[in-house]
Amino acid sequence: MRLRAPAYPLITIDPNFSVWSQADKLTDNTTVHWTGSPNTILGTANIDGKTVRIIGADETIPAMKQASVDCNALSTTYVYEDLGVRLTLIFTSPVIPSDLYLLTRPVSYLEIKSQSIDGKKHTVSVKVAVSEEICMNLRGDDDVDCEQISLGKLNSVKMGRKNQQVLKRFGDDLRAEWGYFYLTSEGTTSVYKAEDGMNYVSTELPVKSSALITFAYDDIVSVEYFHKHLKTYWNKDGALITDEIVKAHADYKANMKRCTELSDKLFLDATRAGGEKYAELLELAFRQTIAAHKLAIDENGEILWISKECFSNGCAATVDVSYPSIPLFLLYNPELVKGMMRPIYKYAQSKEWKDDLKYDFAPHDAGRYPLLNGQVYGLKNGVMLYEKQMPVEECGNMLVMEAAVAIATKSTAFANEHMDILEAWVKYLIENGRDPENQLCTDDFAGHLAHNCNLSLKAIMGIAGLGIIYGMNGNKKDEKKYMKLARDMAADWAKRAANGDGSYRLAFDRPDTFSMKYNIVWDKLFGTEIMPKNVIESEFASYRKHMHAYGMPLDNRQPYTKSDWLVWTATLAESRDDFEKFVAPMWESFNITPSRVPMTDWYWTITSEHKAYDSHTYIPDADTFIVKSFRNRTVQGGLFMKLLEYKGIMSLKK
Repeated sequence: MRLRAPAYPLITIDPNFSVWSQADKLTDNTTVHWTGSPNTILGTANIDGKTVRIIGADETIPAMKQASVDCNALSTTYVYEDLGVRLTLIFTSPVIPSDLYLLTRPVSYLEIKSQSIDGKKHTVSVKVAVSEEICMNLRGDDDVDCEQISLGKLNSVKMGRKNQQVLKRFGDDLRAEWGYFYLTSEGTTSVYKAEDGMNYVSTELPVKSSALITFAYDDIVSVEYFHKHLKTYWNKDGALITDEIVKAHADYKANMKRCTELSDKLFLDATRAGGEKYAELLELAFRQTIAAHKLAIDENGEILWISKECFSNGCAATVDVSYPSIPLFLLYNPELVKGMMRPIYKYAQSKEWKDDLKYDFAPHDAGRYPLLNGQVYGLKNGVMLYEKQMPVEECGNMLVMEAAVAIATKSTAFANEHMDILEAWVKYLIENGRDPENQLCTDDFAGHLAHNCNLSLKAIMGIAGLGIIYGMNGNKKDEKKYMKLARDMAADWAKRAANGDGSYRLAFDRPDTFSMKYNIVWDKLFGTEIMPKNVIESEFASYRKHMHAYGMPLDNRQPYTKSDWLVWTATLAESRDDFEKFVAPMWESFNITPSRVPMTDWYWTITSEHKAYDSHTYIPDADTFIVKSFRNRTVQGGLFMKLLEYKGIMSLKK
């Protein structure tokens, strides 16, 4: 990878089990959770009696010379060359979307390889230590219990909070407060307290040619879902984490082969679709997108694929966060898109939403991670505020998602289970989508906007989405009806939104304004021909004059952009060359940004810095503030839109 990642993923399993390096060299900084809070892993190598540091920051131990760092979809690789030895560290989280067992098994790998580079024999051993931060919200929150366990030829050490806080709190800037961490290898394990008072578990083992260490986390229960505690897939039938750790060591080579095959194919396909820079962006987005979700099994045995809205309120199963992420999952496992939608359907059919609130549109979310007991966005003093809802946004999102799932799976069975509610939502769009009132949309950080042209496009595509479902059901009459409604609205849209120079407005009542019209991209993918082709072509051509050094702004109000919408907008291009030119500034932004955080999706197009918002977290032990910004968010799955178009699986004509 030529891209210098703003942050490198090391362990990426779910929103709690997450470790990153926010530096070019693994020894430059302390490893962190995606939030930026320390998740300290320390690693040293002993080479012929001399100890050098290979993971983490510790000025008392000299750092081994790092030669390179590389990253693909599922692995991050560091190479060190010093003292006559080449050490290679390969961090892999085998979160393969098509394999629900591997996707959810909470075991991440570190393989360490040793090779002489001076022709001499060397004695090499490594020691890896993990701090108590891995199993609690903040270091020192509680005492920890530790236990050393023998697993045949493997030795493991277990660590967890003494007073388990199982699903006690919900929120955004929170980390693990329950469950147990396991560090395992064929070496020796130990438990110790450092001079700063922090507890560590460690493993130490020789490295002749290679050695394997696993990091595992058993949260026992995953989420609370409408007041019931749910498990995930790997342990749904009572599997033990210790057995899974043993299996993970035994199947490492087979899993690495699968990971390499998936990563290589992703890069090759993405390069063919949109060039090497585009492919590198997808490599970086893949693990992040997946690991900001948690898969749970509901009482009916059906999967729930629950996102955490990372550093943007912490909402769970947010519709307008699911919507941009679906290109990745439509490509690799569309069943996961159904898992995103189930919590929303359940809440939308609840007494609270239907009878108490009497809302006839789709909810925004189903809770705040990890508690999914109903929508919290817009809730103030126990009252759900209408002005905080996103009616057109969420109805359109759900309808487009449902149509996309039907096309990807070649089945309308899932849609047919919810036709009554889909018909109610499309009715709302017909009545309110032509010229939306002063509502929020997914870009809620920009504030309310009446007569939003891009939001109207979402309504148009939502109506077309139901037409697609009817057509796939063989109901040609209603297919024709809803497709005609969508086309008539599109023709009207083109007249009312026109600036007169081939470009189209931010809002119908604001001449000489602009915005990304990312919502119409589904018309191109589906091949529905809802919007006249010349409208899309002239609109895309107008974007050239709005480009900044690091990409096109979202609209004319602020010089910031959203990476997911930028790629959706770029996908409107008719040529690969135009697509690459549109995306290249975003690649450059991630390559040089001083904002060293897991891929932000909201950044300034003039400076490349992430867009911070007015909230900070103070970390007392580090004596520093974490500046909050969108990071580690699932919406980066939207970067896969061009690849989704290239593969052609969304085309109704294929």
